[in-house]
Amino acid sequence: MSKKISLADWQTQLGANNSPEALVPASAADNLVYSTASGRINSKTEQKIVGTAYADGALRVRRETKGRGGKTVLTISGLTGSNEQLNALCSELKKKCACGGAVKDGVIEIQGDKREQVTAVLQQKGYQVKQAGG
Repeated sequence: MSKKISLADWQTQLGANNSPEALVPASAADNLVYSTASGRINSKTEQKIVGTAYADGALRVRRETKGRGGKTVLTISGLTGSNEQLNALCSELKKKCACGGAVKDGVIEIQGDKREQVTAVLQQKGYQVKQAGG
């Protein structure tokens, strides 16, 4: 023979009333403080170094048109650093040269043939620069 129980008793047996809101009195809920001392604390991730430096330490400024629909792009390779550092340098070069550009796989790409301007800016920042290619 089965025993009939009320809905409230059934929910209590299932644990529906054991939610955190039901266990904490309303007056204590206003003063509740959460602590992460025992939980997982995310440490700052190390910045990943991208790019490869050449043995002589010089940057290579190369003019390319292959695979770009005939448009000229300067590529600056030989830089090492984090993505944030490369993006900051790329942003500065784009502002000085008044053109577009991007960082792809540790290589800075600047739109247009602005070799003289790019070389001057990089030399002012203390980089040794070599012009490579055509």
